Amino acid sequence: MKKIAIVGATGAVGEELLNVLDELDFPVESILPLASAKSAGSEVEFRGKSYKVKELTPSVFKENPVDIAFFSAGGNISAEYAKYAVECGAVVIDNTSHFRMDENVPLVVPECNSEDIENWKKTGIIANPNCSTIQMVHVLKPLDDVFNLKRVDVSTYQAASGAGKEGMEELVQGMQSFFAFELDEFEAKTFPYPLALNLIPQIDVFSDNGYTKEELKMINETQKILHKKLDISATCVRVPVLRSHSEAITMHFEKEVDIAQVREILSKAPSVVVMDDVENKKYPMPLFTSDTNETYVGRIRRDINHKNIVHLWCVADQIRVGAATNAVRIAKKWLELV
Repeated sequence: MKKIAIVGATGAVGEELLNVLDELDFPVESILPLASAKSAGSEVEFRGKSYKVKELTPSVFKENPVDIAFFSAGGNISAEYAKYAVECGAVVIDNTSHFRMDENVPLVVPECNSEDIENWKKTGIIANPNCSTIQMVHVLKPLDDVFNLKRVDVSTYQAASGAGKEGMEELVQGMQSFFAFELDEFEAKTFPYPLALNLIPQIDVFSDNGYTKEELKMINETQKILHKKLDISATCVRVPVLRSHSEAITMHFEKEVDIAQVREILSKAPSVVVMDDVENKKYPMPLFTSDTNETYVGRIRRDINHKNIVHLWCVADQIRVGAATNAVRIAKKWLELV
């Protein structure tokens, strides 16, 4: 049984971590919910017991020692406070982008590179990848193992919840403004433009090369996870969906690809569900995948002109698959090593 801290316990991912820890039967002795001073004093429920939220401070881990600390409160918070948890003997599993590209910090999707967890002792930290990266590598890894992946082109359709509770609330408020015939007057704060009835081809800020930080995360993190210098290009788009990210992925392989074999490989891949029956209009959609722990794949087809290219569509609940569930699966693999 382990003592667990959740930094950002009142946020969207923090709340989901509690649900996933319970669903995956994680051996929890106690929960230490941590948040800002504004949220301190509120309560969270876990397995029938209430825990009072404490303020995150440099001394809180010394006063309340834990075995595992999940950080889900933003990169600046992780940068400032993760070291205090490590110094007090905890392993930090960080859901932010702050440590992901640190060469001494393993970046892990257990279904793809669980062996990298062994390097956690270098810093005491294991990084959780970007939500869009996780569901994509669930698909790429098993196919790369067989057909030798050479290039990936991906377009994402990312839900409002990728921006946390504030993103979901702003989408709902925008839709309410639309039905009140006041959308023209609606002022966006979380997103650069109103998301209701709109698509925004920007997630995070733009870099000098024209790619956004979100797109560069997918490119760089995928290469680190797969330990492979792939050609990757990404276009990330925010869409007016509350929950679950969708991706259209094109994969170029060294070898000619048999689609029946692709379907068989993906149907056996861990944490992947093939939902691909176009005759009966069955394919993954956010409507079906929210609140689940798997990456759903459909519209699997070989390119019309090139027999080594495959196109497909994948959808996953990014709060779970892309954050909470992956973090808990990392923790379960870490337990096997200690």
